[in-house]
Amino acid sequence: MKAIKRIIAEHGTLVFSMTKWFIYASLVGVTIGLSTTVFLKILGWSTLQMQTIPQHLLLLPVMFVLTQWIVSRFAPQAKGHGTEKVIEAVHINQGKIALAVVPVKLLATVITIASGGSAGKEGPCAQIGAGLASAWADWLNINDRDRPKLVICGISAGFASVFGTPIAGALFGIEVLFLGQMLYEVLFPAFVSGMVSYQASLWLGNTYFYHQLAIEPYSNNAMLIHAFILGIVCGVAALMFIKLFDVVALIMRKLEQRPYLKSFTGGLIVMLIGLLVSEGYLGLGIETMEAGLQGEVLPWSASLWKMLATAVTLESGGSGGVLTPLFVVGTAVGNLFGILVSASNLAVYSAIGLVATLSAAANTPISATVMAIELFGANIAPYAAISCVVAYVFVGHNSIYPSQVLSAKKSASIAVDTGKMLSETDHARIYPRKDTAFRRLLLWMRKH
Repeated sequence: MKAIKRIIAEHGTLVFSMTKWFIYASLVGVTIGLSTTVFLKILGWSTLQMQTIPQHLLLLPVMFVLTQWIVSRFAPQAKGHGTEKVIEAVHINQGKIALAVVPVKLLATVITIASGGSAGKEGPCAQIGAGLASAWADWLNINDRDRPKLVICGISAGFASVFGTPIAGALFGIEVLFLGQMLYEVLFPAFVSGMVSYQASLWLGNTYFYHQLAIEPYSNNAMLIHAFILGIVCGVAALMFIKLFDVVALIMRKLEQRPYLKSFTGGLIVMLIGLLVSEGYLGLGIETMEAGLQGEVLPWSASLWKMLATAVTLESGGSGGVLTPLFVVGTAVGNLFGILVSASNLAVYSAIGLVATLSAAANTPISATVMAIELFGANIAPYAAISCVVAYVFVGHNSIYPSQVLSAKKSASIAVDTGKMLSETDHARIYPRKDTAFRRLLLWMRKH
């Protein structure tokens, strides 16, 4: 009898918990599906309107100054690429995000991207979604233990509805918070919020890019080897992207006491890239990405220019996400690799480069692999998985999101403290342990 009571108590509690979280996650999903659609519609309309203005790129420095003023005046939390702020809020503030962030982030991002700033649309959607989820937690009087879970649902829903990848979106929300750990306790509500948000966005008229690629079967050993090598290349590209942000931030810090001059200078640099190099590296850069995924040859320097334009935009006061530009960078890297090894498979290598670079920069190999399947078809799975995992390992203990908490080392041979945010980790102390063969080789090379 006691055993039966325990079973009833356990499974009754689970049913109640699932029902509760289904309701909560559905509310968040519907809300974020609606807010994402509104944001994307406004962004699309604003971009078209800006492009009708003759020489509209000349307005970039002024628009960056306007963005800086709006964010600093009304909601400083809206600064930068939104997902990072959400991760920080979950780890430090128990998921509490001011509701004022939602309209400010929307407006600042629309101004930044529509005027030509190189930024993404997923960060604002994640931050707007997380802000609305936090507001739901207040309205429903949810305790501080459950609030972070609801905010994570907001991240998943935002990612799912902005890219049209509900499964990858759900996984991204529970994978991006920690390096080396997934929050399985939030798996169910994250999936519900991602699915509901995606369906709501479709119902409201959002359209997404899907491209089923013609890929040779699993037995193609040459492509498996290429996928492994491309993973290393994408890991290097992601590391360059991350470090470039650090370098630009260090340079811009000299103007920290003059934020409007910093924004004007950043806008001027991005404007010159658009005028002297190509407008294709400004804004979202979707046209450049889609060209690569259609098998067209991209300029060899496309990834470098997109990296620079994005780092300058976001470190000088522009508002927006970082993943959409990262997709363009990854596509360009894969495209260049494809030119070197197999010109007939440019679209495939571009697609693999996209997800592998995402995997490395965000430390999210699982969601990146699933995203490849959702966007490009199941046949890409083995190649995408290899590249994503290799890139994830090769980038080391670095991330485009410094607020990620390091939960597990990428190698037992590396000496590094876990349990801290990457921004708090002393990278000077990350080194091979003394008892490893690689460490002994380094010491031998130093002596000789």
